[in-house]
Formats: sequence, C-alpha cells, structure tokens
Amino acid sequence: MGERGRRPIGVGIVGLSASGGWAAGAHLPALSAVDGMELTALATSSRTSADAAGAAFGVPGYASVKQLAEDDNVDLVVVAVKVPRHRELILPALEAGVPVLSEWPFAVDLAEAEEMQRAVRGTRTFIGLQGRSSPTARWLADLVASGYVGQLLSATVLASSVEWGTPVSERMRYTLDRALGATMLTIAFGHAIDLVSMIVGELQDVVASTAVRRPLVPLGRTGRMVPMTAEDQIAVSGTLPDGAVLSVHHRGGTLSGPGFSLLVDGTEGTLEVAAAGYPHLGPVTVRGSHGRARPSELTLPDGYDDYPHLAGTPIHSLAHAYAAIRDDLTHGTATAPDFAHAVERHRLLDAIGRSATEGRRISLAGLRQGNP
Repeated sequence: MGERGRRPIGVGIVGLSASGGWAAGAHLPALSAVDGMELTALATSSRTSADAAGAAFGVPGYASVKQLAEDDNVDLVVVAVKVPRHRELILPALEAGVPVLSEWPFAVDLAEAEEMQRAVRGTRTFIGLQGRSSPTARWLADLVASGYVGQLLSATVLASSVEWGTPVSERMRYTLDRALGATMLTIAFGHAIDLVSMIVGELQDVVASTAVRRPLVPLGRTGRMVPMTAEDQIAVSGTLPDGAVLSVHHRGGTLSGPGFSLLVDGTEGTLEVAAAGYPHLGPVTVRGSHGRARPSELTLPDGYDDYPHLAGTPIHSLAHAYAAIRDDLTHGTATAPDFAHAVERHRLLDAIGRSATEGRRISLAGLRQGNP
C-alpha cells in the first residue's frame, strides 16, 4: 500500500472543534483507541475556528475540505458535521481521490445519496453506521446465521426516542424539518434498522404508516412552540429474504426515554435483545432460549470485542468501525459499510416514506432492479 503501509493512516476530521461536539467527544477518542491510525489534520467552517482547533489538538487546521484533502498526511477524510452540509464537503474530497468516511445520515434524501455515490469513481468510501461493527451485533448475526433459533419465523422491534416531541434546543432545531434529512426516520430509525437488517436480513418489501403527532414542540425554555414536520411515529412491516416477517414501531418524544428491543422467533428458539438507550451507542443485553425453556442471559463469547475497556460507552462501536476501516484500507478488504451501502439504506427509508404517503406496499427488490 506504499507510504500508507509504512506509517499510521492519517485522518483529517471535518468538524473537529475546540469547543467540543460529536467529533471531539466520540470520533477522536475512538480513533485514539485504534492502533495504526492517527489524527493528522482537521477542517472547520472558518479560518478562526480552524486555527483554534488546530492549536487545541496539535495538528494543522484548514478552512476548507479541499485544503484538507490536499495535505499529504491525510489518508482518510472524516465528515462529522450536520447532514445538510455533507454534499458540499464530501464531493471535494472525492474529487481529490482521498478515501472518505461520512457520518450517517449520508444525505438529505435518496437523490442526493445517489449523486454522491456516482461521484465515488473508485475512491474508497465508508459510512458511519457503526452499529453493525459492534461486537454484540456481529455475534447476533452469527447466532442467527448458524441456526440458533432454527428457521427464522419473525422479528419484532419496538424502539423509542426521547427527541422529536420533547423540547428542542435552537442548535438541534433543524432536526424537526423533514426536508433537512436529520429526522427520527433517518437518524434513530435508520441506525436501528441497519443493525436489525444485519442480524435478520434485508427487507424485501415494506408497508408503512407514519405520523406527526406533535406538529408543534417547545423551543427549549423560551415558551415558544416551533413547527415539526419530521415523523414522530413510524410503523413498518415487511418480509425478509426467506419469507419471515419483520415488524417495527419506532416512537418519538417518549416520556420514558430512549429504548430498543428486538425479539427474534424461530422454529427452534428465541432471542431477546434489549438496550436502555440506542443500540448502536450503548450496552445491549441478550437473552436466548431453545424449545420451551425460559430465556436466560447469554454472554458475548471471546473473539468479538477488541476494545473491552470501551464497552458500555458511545465510542465502543465507533472504535470497532475505525478498526474495520483501517483493515480495509491496509489490506484491500471490504468489511466496513461504504457509500453503496448508504444508498441502499436511503433507498429503504425512501420506500418507507413512499409507502406511508401512497398507502401501498413497496417492493425493495423492484427498486433495486430499477422498477418503481
């Protein structure tokens, strides 16, 4: 792999700020945990903030992605900013031919996702659906594939988000606007359905109902109510590749807080998966049973978790995702999900929206073949 094989993979993060945020609080410590990768540069939205962040983190700070991508010490550009800005930041990095990791959601809609995928032209790409890199998700996928539950009959998901209905800050107000692409459907539901799809398989068709039950939500403690067009109720059902049925209900603005449960039923057994928060960010418990036995807790076996000291933290899955990216760049493998995978996930979300609007079943297989 040339020079990159003789030194750590240099990472340039777009959106790494001296004032904090997701890039500083999650990406940086996850990156630091992975051998063979290191922060070598960053980019922010202005010269002043770039200088401040560069001084804080001890690396060059740039005010544009073009300059970041031109740095010879940057082998991977990480775009860790709000989704409405992804296109304008990702396209210059792709034009420079530098591998790109984009946060999820990838794009504001399917059309924009497809546009960015067309611009790849052989450059390595990665998408931040880190839930499928988590040790527990990979183990669960292996359990189902190896026949732990026998023939899969059904999978049932009940999930909730505290956002999208409860008071929102001015900084996060953009998530209420469906057109800006950072909604409960794309963020919370998108992460969850990606993890579930890895475990039980991809939906072949969907029937969906969605609703905006709170068209107005409080803006912090201002006493003002602001409009919300993002769905806060999402109910989806469909069939999996072998004919099993998947049903999902994701609720927004729940008073009880975020949560996730997945029940996998088969001819020989059952798996019960639960998280007190979001499954791609926090700890997950697994219970299983065979026949009519009562479910009991199952323990993650050795060989899945390379960063046990991070278990239970939001950076646990992200560290495993960075390790997969490192290996893909070093060895030419294709383990971490890429932009093509992101387009497939956006295609599913688009089908859910169309099904809810048009009141009909949408075939994902037909969409993959170019049929409406």
